[in-house]
Amino acid sequence: MAFLSQTKQDELAYYLPEEKAISRLADLFSMFGDATRIKIITALCLSDMCVSDLSELLSINQTTVSHQLKVLKNFELVKSTRLGKMIYYSITTKCISEMMSKGVDLLLANDY
Repeated sequence: MAFLSQTKQDELAYYLPEEKAISRLADLFSMFGDATRIKIITALCLSDMCVSDLSELLSINQTTVSHQLKVLKNFELVKSTRLGKMIYYSITTKCISEMMSKGVDLLLANDY
């Protein structure tokens, strides 16, 4: 039994994303479900880096860093730029950095 009026239900339904958008959003949030990817994203929010820099900074082997960068790049959260023989990675949009910051704010507000 619904407690909302039909008018209110219709109004709210108008603002809900379509299934395709919900699925895509779930995929986006899954990118933040891996600790290694979180470390890489956080580092790239601070500075553009190559695989070897990320590997050394985060104490993660280069194969793992490369694999996770590929996953992030396929989802368009990370982009690459070639400078000579080196490939540097960066986040694709400031929104990612803001999202990470909001996540930290949420944790701090809840004493995690």
